[in-house]
Amino acid sequence: MDRYPPIAEHGLIGDLQTAALVSSRGEIDWWCTPRFDSPSVFASLLDADRGGHCRLSADVEGVTVRQLYLSDTAVLVTRYMAPGGVGEVADFMLPLDSPAATDRHRIVRAVRVVRGSLPFRLVCRPRFDYARAAHSLRRVDDRTAVFAGPGTDLQVQATEGIALAEDGQDVTASFTLEAGQTAAVVLTSTGAGAELSAAPSVDGIAAELEACRAFWLSWLRQCTYRGRWQDIVNRSAITLKLLTYAPTGAPIAAATMGLPEQVGGERNWDYRYTWVRDASLSVGALIDLGFVEEAHAFRAWLRDRLEAGGTASGEPLQIMYRIDGEPHLTEEVLDHLEGYRGSAPVRAGNAAADQIQLDIYGEAADALAQTGDIGSIRGWKTFSALLDWLVDHWDRPDEGIWETRGGRQDFTYSRLMTWVAFDRGVRLARDHSRPADTARWAEARDTVFRQIVDRGWNPERQAFVQHYDTRVLDASLLLMPRVGFLSPRDPAWLSTLAAMDGELVSDSLVYRYDPAASPDGLRGSEGTFNLCSFLYVEALARAGKLHQARYAFDKMLTYANHVGLFAEEIGPSGEQLGNFPQAFTHLALVAAAMALDEELQRASDAGAGGAGAGAGVRGGVDG
Repeated sequence: MDRYPPIAEHGLIGDLQTAALVSSRGEIDWWCTPRFDSPSVFASLLDADRGGHCRLSADVEGVTVRQLYLSDTAVLVTRYMAPGGVGEVADFMLPLDSPAATDRHRIVRAVRVVRGSLPFRLVCRPRFDYARAAHSLRRVDDRTAVFAGPGTDLQVQATEGIALAEDGQDVTASFTLEAGQTAAVVLTSTGAGAELSAAPSVDGIAAELEACRAFWLSWLRQCTYRGRWQDIVNRSAITLKLLTYAPTGAPIAAATMGLPEQVGGERNWDYRYTWVRDASLSVGALIDLGFVEEAHAFRAWLRDRLEAGGTASGEPLQIMYRIDGEPHLTEEVLDHLEGYRGSAPVRAGNAAADQIQLDIYGEAADALAQTGDIGSIRGWKTFSALLDWLVDHWDRPDEGIWETRGGRQDFTYSRLMTWVAFDRGVRLARDHSRPADTARWAEARDTVFRQIVDRGWNPERQAFVQHYDTRVLDASLLLMPRVGFLSPRDPAWLSTLAAMDGELVSDSLVYRYDPAASPDGLRGSEGTFNLCSFLYVEALARAGKLHQARYAFDKMLTYANHVGLFAEEIGPSGEQLGNFPQAFTHLALVAAAMALDEELQRASDAGAGGAGAGAGVRGGVDG
């Protein structure tokens, strides 16, 4: 299994239209272009032999490798330290000047040696269309080669001093740099037959790197967070930005597809799309961080989806879309790929797109209610018509937030979020004096509330449960206090939280639910869910359990990888599992940090008048 690096051993680079993973081996083993959801050019992460990669690393035995980001940027640096010299490769993609979609994208791999001398080796083996399509190679000169695939070319260009050599239909190069010397290799994806990019120069690459660094520093200045966890919140904000498609404002769930929730298992999904739920829940956090432009861009995308209609599910809104708003996401199995460490099947596309998940209407309504801008008159008509439809259609079984494939149920979380939809609709109509059938909406809201209390509450467990016909708990309900359904210190909620502690929490890590007790139609198991672990921190903080919340948060941060990124899950040995990096996890991290900061400050302020802030936190807050 040395053929595959651990999922966590990667950094992410991107230009806000596509993104690539760079392993700590110096290998680009995942890149889809020209969009996040396009077929791959490099995919050795899913098949080490057939998937394709571009490796640029020190070519010496016994080298020590360290990887880091330039502070507060998306410039990823891989350092190589050997007895004969120390060097580094800086990988980056300069964010595009224009938000317009383009098929031209550049990965820059800048090399320099800072001490002694160090040999480097380049191996570029693209495999187009998820490694299904053949390509041709044309070497233009010693420093330029062009790979021609189906509809896509990949130009490989080097600065002076690097001579590209053919290796069958691939390209290699070996070169040595002395202290103070720099060089670079540039990978440019284009449409078929596009003209060559200008040959790179050392000075030009240095200027490009500085422009990339300046872009991220300038963008991050908008961030208003000044709390205790500045570095990790900044890294999460940058990651969320990297996972957002600039031409439409649509964020994707993760940069990858097919990475397993259990190594060797079948829970391998494609996350390169926009989930209404995930993206809607991001709006509040983005606004709280000061990134209002990104929040408004997604809200505009969401309004467009509501107005466009024409969903694959037949509902007014569907759970996920392609980043351009296309609703059809046909799922196919790529059975020629072995999968990460043999985790098959590898799926491209996502058949869950046509599932019915009623919670999305609540998340969408909450996102639209976050600011005073409720859109155009046409937009309001569309939104009010949606709620009129929901009044007649909310009381149905559905597949639920976790997209289980084990049959529809009356999921409590789905009902909770339909309550949110009606609640936010009533508030928007009232606050902005908009015409609406608010009497019916309010009646539906109250009916949902009573139903959840009567049927979602299990007297034996003294807890709200996953669906109306089960005793099983579900971590999605950690959002109950955040959405305002009940107080975070309501006895019913504290009892539910205590029950979750006993069933879903393992050393501060939180499972979504117990698949053995609540079959989800899939074989195998999964790790703890990072999103839920951070939601747990937030719930503890709001419940006044600050000592427990802070300890859980600090422990969760130890599971971040070496550059501060999180995958979807944590396995039994602390390894990261699932698609990487996952936007929902970083969103929940930000929300948890802000909630914990706020509650710690409140406790400190309350304690300042008595025995002091420390005594306030240790004493009455955790009661």
